[in-house]
Amino acid sequence: MHRIVISGYYGFNNIGDESILKAVIDNLRERLTGIDITVLSQNPASTAEKYNVHSVDRKSLKAIISAVRNCDLLISGGGSLLQDVSSKKSIIYYLAIIWIAKLLGKKVFIYSQGIGPIISKFNRVLTAMTLKRADDIVVRDEASKELLAEIGIDDARIHVTADPVLRIKKADLALGLEILSREGFNQDQSRITVGWAIRERKIESNFVDELYDSMNALYEQYHAQIVLIPFHYSEDMAVILKLKERLGDKVTCIQHKYLTDEMLSIIGNMDVLVGVRLHSIIHAAIMGVPMIAISYDPKINSFMHSINMKAMCSVYDFNSEFFMEEFEKTLANAESIRFKVQEKINALIAKLNLNEDLIKELLNK
Repeated sequence: MHRIVISGYYGFNNIGDESILKAVIDNLRERLTGIDITVLSQNPASTAEKYNVHSVDRKSLKAIISAVRNCDLLISGGGSLLQDVSSKKSIIYYLAIIWIAKLLGKKVFIYSQGIGPIISKFNRVLTAMTLKRADDIVVRDEASKELLAEIGIDDARIHVTADPVLRIKKADLALGLEILSREGFNQDQSRITVGWAIRERKIESNFVDELYDSMNALYEQYHAQIVLIPFHYSEDMAVILKLKERLGDKVTCIQHKYLTDEMLSIIGNMDVLVGVRLHSIIHAAIMGVPMIAISYDPKINSFMHSINMKAMCSVYDFNSEFFMEEFEKTLANAESIRFKVQEKINALIAKLNLNEDLIKELLNK
């Protein structure tokens, strides 16, 4: 029996990171035998129940040391863990977990992570010192590899695959329709349905005003049905409720928390998905839904580049007039977008098997 501990941003009701965890666990179990998994989580009871794993409190040093001491391998798993833009402290936390594992003589695997941005010189040096001690490094895009090479990691040691979530299987659309109905949305097949997954912490901002104008224009020009979808519930609901207040019955907002398969199915029932959240865009790609990406972070641009597309703009230069032009083009080219994206996703999924291949080698050494 091989014992594996997984470290990441888990147990925070962020559907993107929960989707990553589901993908990592599912694929470890599918491709490896005789493994026992423990996850470091903000909500150990919920994580243990959702994924049928052991789970310990990510804030308890005693619990972390105990779990790592008893494991064969630490996986630092998925997402954008090693960056210091959204938080100055989180990068130190994730690097410290790796140091604990190495001090206890454990193997460490970096699993399809997105690295950066790392602004602080101290954090760049510390990241380089730490990852030089990792046994294998797999990143999800070329930009992450370039950053690691820039701070001093031998690029021959860095493997590039893709975001783990891409391997999650399509969900049954009936599930999403049932959820949407419970949330007060009854889909009219004669009207276009547009989903919005927004990331914006300020409820009063120019970006929110432009979002309002864009949604209003969609309703007025296309009689569109608009659904506001929270991917990070605690962060996204404030702006969603503000837009609902301003737009009234022109929009429906998802007001409850859902699991990965449920969110995939909700997204799958959209005709177009407008996404600021990275994993909303990835969910749309999985479900064959044409997407319009708005970038707040280089990881959005990197993913869109990986599927031969571009983000429409950033959150800083988003405007409703430009959006409506992009929306019209997206509708006109919906079928070709679906085909192109599916072709690229198939190629990216094939690359992801490298993670488990390398983990097998490490565990068998």
